[in-house]
Amino acid sequence: VQDSSWYGGRPLWVLAEQQKMLSAVFYWVGSEAAIMGVKPTYTYNFTTYIPLEKRIEIVKSWFVEPDETRPHLVMFYFYEVDDAAHHYGPESKEVQDAVHRVDSAIGALAKVVDETGLPVNFFVLSDHGTVKVDSNKTLPLPEEVASKKFLVPQGDALLQIYATNKNDIQPTYKALRNNANGFKVYLKNELPHRWKFGTTDDRYNRIGDIILIPELPRSFLHVKKTKELGKHGFDPALPEMMASFYAWGPAIKTGEKIKPFDNVNVYPIIAKILGLKYDDKIDGKEAVLKNILR
Repeated sequence: VQDSSWYGGRPLWVLAEQQKMLSAVFYWVGSEAAIMGVKPTYTYNFTTYIPLEKRIEIVKSWFVEPDETRPHLVMFYFYEVDDAAHHYGPESKEVQDAVHRVDSAIGALAKVVDETGLPVNFFVLSDHGTVKVDSNKTLPLPEEVASKKFLVPQGDALLQIYATNKNDIQPTYKALRNNANGFKVYLKNELPHRWKFGTTDDRYNRIGDIILIPELPRSFLHVKKTKELGKHGFDPALPEMMASFYAWGPAIKTGEKIKPFDNVNVYPIIAKILGLKYDDKIDGKEAVLKNILR
């Protein structure tokens, strides 16, 4: 996560900093790296050792900074719900408790912002849903994948197989297709187009030569040996994979309900509200969420 060469896009905080707008980022994925040589003005590397209440206090302190040092883009990540869902499953009491705790924290943030009188717009969203899996019937690495011929990184909702010799791809692919039980087998040029994850999207040549997708409630247990009751990373069309989205503030209409959309469309609407310009080719489109604005 601290290797800036891994990232191929321009995060919102980098866009802000490059246009002389201060940013503050608490645990948001990617913020630990100096992407394009830029890090947020205020930032914390991820750890579970700072209590939620303390994190809220730190964010509060950012909002009461003097004009010249106050960030105009603040991004805050809560890990509590994701953590509970992995360990106890998405339908557990532990997840319910985590949701209530995060909801209370957001309420505390909203209250302190109201007290400052600042015209702050809130966007509250999650990056994915979670689905219950059968931790007692996990899938091992298929025996057709010879360990001396392939590199197989850790995976559960998706297993990527990289061939050291390209000549081994087709025979292994055929063997896997013939004996697949509990999972589907794809070459990377066969993956569904709607996933935006395949040969045409692989500009950094990172996707495996062969992809294995488990059939729910099964998942792979390769390398990672700890059992989990909840997982994500499955087909985004599944209702369980859908995420939450709430927005309010002086720039946002009230009482509106909108249809589901891809999370990539949040980037351009936040850039518009902040007056940030970009000429990067991005996946998000401003038109998707423009109707939420006043």
